[in-house]
Amino acid sequence: MLLLGLAVLAAVVLMLVSSSMASATPVDPTLPVAPVEPTAPATPAPADSGVTVQLNGADGTPSAAIVTMLGITLLSVAPAVLLMMTSFTKIFVVLAMTRNALALPNIPPNQVLAGLALFLSFFIMSPVLIDVNNLGVQPYLNGDIDFAAAIDAASKPLQAFMTAHTRQEDIALMTRAAGMANPENAAAVPLTTLIPAFMISELRAAFIIGFVIFIPFLVIDIVVSAALMSMGMMMLPPVMVSLPFKILLFILVDGWGLVITALIQSYQGGG
Repeated sequence: MLLLGLAVLAAVVLMLVSSSMASATPVDPTLPVAPVEPTAPATPAPADSGVTVQLNGADGTPSAAIVTMLGITLLSVAPAVLLMMTSFTKIFVVLAMTRNALALPNIPPNQVLAGLALFLSFFIMSPVLIDVNNLGVQPYLNGDIDFAAAIDAASKPLQAFMTAHTRQEDIALMTRAAGMANPENAAAVPLTTLIPAFMISELRAAFIIGFVIFIPFLVIDIVVSAALMSMGMMMLPPVMVSLPFKILLFILVDGWGLVITALIQSYQGGG
């Protein structure tokens, strides 16, 4: 048994030695691989094939993205257009002067006056807005004209409206201030000259209407003040006494109706 065990142990030792010698056998190195040739650079695009932005769709109509961008741009400049190229300024000034003539500086509040002036402006400007839509907006959306032609066509109704309600003296004033030659006719006046002249004319007309509104209320203030002075009631503010009479007079003559009617009729027939 002892001999058998020694024989097995010797066999195991021999196997381990042979396996270690086999693992230590050197391996031939791998031959190097030839480098890959570099890729030739791409040919540059021709000069006339740059990046382009497609404004119109396949059928010639403007794309939805362009229409959205133009809508956002229009909303950003809408307050300036509303103040400078419509009847809003004149209406708001007249309503504010009417409120001051009644000695009510905060009644109605500015938000109410601005809202009333806004919707009266839409009412007065509705024919002009319809022409702008028919001549400029719809043809552009249908793909019949390009953007530049749409701007030119849409500005003509506004220019005609402003020209009809602008004094020639104010146009001449702005023309001389700009150092320009006198235009051949009213249609040849550029917008850069027509817009400030239109605003000056609107403010002048608003102050004339406001002056007429102030007269009856001023008479009431004078009468009330003289009556209080004759009675020796100098410490009582005349405005406190005259205010109810002013409101009563304004209600009896339908003051808001008269003012709004005068404003609307001032834009009928031009001037």
